[in-house]
Amino acid sequence: MKTDSKTLRATLQKHFGYDVFRPGQETVIRALLEGRSAMALFPTGAGKSLCYQLPALMMEGTTLVVSPLIALMKDQVERLQERGIAAARIDSTLTAEEMNRVLQDLTDGRLKLLYLAPERLLKESFMERLRDAQLTMMAVDEAHCISEWGHNFRPEYLRLARVAQDLGLRRVLALTATATPRVAEDVCREFAIAEADLTRTSFVRSNLEYRITPVADRQRLGFLVDRLRETEGAAVVYVTLQHTAESVATALQKAGLSARAYHAGLSAEHRSEAQEAFMQGEIRVMVATIAFGMGIDKSDIRAVFHYNQPKTLENYQQETGRAGRDGGAALCEWLACEDDVIVLENFIYGDTPTEGGLRQLVDHLLRQGREFDVSMWDLSQATDIRSQVIETVVTQLELEGVLQPLGSFYAGYQLRLLQTEARWMAGYDEGRQRFLKRLLEAGERARSWITFDLDEVAARMGEPQDRIRKALHWLEEAGEAVLKPFRARQRYRLLEAASERRPSKVAAELAQRFAAREKQDVERLQTVLKVARGPGCVVRALAAHFGEETSACGRCSHCWSGEMKVWELPAAPIPEITDEDVAVIAELSRQRLPALRQARQMARFLCGLSSPAATRARLTRHDAFGLLERVPFPQVLALVEARMGG
Repeated sequence: MKTDSKTLRATLQKHFGYDVFRPGQETVIRALLEGRSAMALFPTGAGKSLCYQLPALMMEGTTLVVSPLIALMKDQVERLQERGIAAARIDSTLTAEEMNRVLQDLTDGRLKLLYLAPERLLKESFMERLRDAQLTMMAVDEAHCISEWGHNFRPEYLRLARVAQDLGLRRVLALTATATPRVAEDVCREFAIAEADLTRTSFVRSNLEYRITPVADRQRLGFLVDRLRETEGAAVVYVTLQHTAESVATALQKAGLSARAYHAGLSAEHRSEAQEAFMQGEIRVMVATIAFGMGIDKSDIRAVFHYNQPKTLENYQQETGRAGRDGGAALCEWLACEDDVIVLENFIYGDTPTEGGLRQLVDHLLRQGREFDVSMWDLSQATDIRSQVIETVVTQLELEGVLQPLGSFYAGYQLRLLQTEARWMAGYDEGRQRFLKRLLEAGERARSWITFDLDEVAARMGEPQDRIRKALHWLEEAGEAVLKPFRARQRYRLLEAASERRPSKVAAELAQRFAAREKQDVERLQTVLKVARGPGCVVRALAAHFGEETSACGRCSHCWSGEMKVWELPAAPIPEITDEDVAVIAELSRQRLPALRQARQMARFLCGLSSPAATRARLTRHDAFGLLERVPFPQVLALVEARMGG
């Protein structure tokens, strides 16, 4: 295959309309076309996607693109299709008919690019379809998620290297905008990428002006309003909490500014509507948690404000990198206040599971029969451990040869008929009519929907679950009904290595791993603060974090000051724990609430950190929830342990 510059530029012009490559793109593309795996470490907006899209067009077969971002998949597939490129996506928003059409196109070899989420590769039936297809390459977006040292570790990413081997893919392209040297080393090791095939381009963008402005919490809102009035063009304001997004957006609207809130607590429809309005310029300011921006291609954002402290330097770089992608001047300003640190630290401590919960989880998994199925949601409720942490534990046991995943299925469905029973029944023979009538009678009827718990329905009908599941899907595929699955369950097989592992030892090892992760995440917060306080250039410190040496930018707030000093950031005094607070804790202890029986659970509750057990018990509505939310978690935990005896 020709990989000379002339051929590559001709393909670039023909399919994408560009005359020249951006820095690093051609190097990555040539490595892939020559049959090697590669890693592209480019800043936000530097053209990572072209690095797999162009070679996909020049090679036989289909390129798999793994991404956790539905918005990005949808946007890129639409853009590729507009260019006449055979691309498709598989995600939870597709109907059964759309899904079958994509799978058929894959089998028939009609697709050049197929986008999917990493969780999809857990399904054994889907993996069988992939094994039968002609695949040529896997591109892994947000590849830093594979590293436990990364700022956004995702357990499902740990399986991707094994999946690539299973599918016989010699070429893997790992893409990220945020990887420190240690994370990049992890990614390259997982995918067997040679050091020479790691291409890193500069993170420094001269059109961005970085300002870190010390502002007391009570003054931040007024400062933000003034700053937005001074600047022009689209702006994004990043906040930590969902309720902050709502309150700041409302305040900006009252100040006469066009603004909307965006966060994970809003419905998908509401988020999509807000995003579209921002993209079309109908609203000027988006006030958002980090849920906003991933995969969003809006090039004319003139300002990015951090109303609250970023969680990590990786988040900071990625979020500020959304400004000025058209090359025009843009402002990136952080309204720095140390009050944010306690909230962010407490979130970190709140995510760490108790050792008791880990023992319960591991004991449950390792004492099952040879093959079993579990609900991650049920496990989360039973152990009071967040679902993502459970995913991490299960994935770790897979990689250690203790568990083998066998795919997933749904234990329940809701069905809404699109016409009267009599009308659609008339089209079927007598035997099928009898079966379908029994099926509908076995479900729980509401006004519009019929709910099917497969365990209960199978018992009532005396039929295997597989037949019931196929019948429900058949009704949807025939256009007779709308089907909504729920209660996902995963199947596993216990392997021989399970008999060699003591649950208590495994739980202790996991507890050590999570404690180390907690310590590392707290240190990350302090690293962000260190950049804010200085001394020295902000841009230079950011670049150094990602392994790049550069000179002072001369434009950031620290360079402007001309002073090599440590900046003081405003901080409200930490509230003292009163006798009344201690009395409340004593009363809660006496009540022996199941969701607060361990000291760490009680400390989370007092710091206003929800957990599966506290949410189920509706304790997040309790008057004492968040009683000590402005107090550092370790201080609250020490107090609770002293009162509860550990």
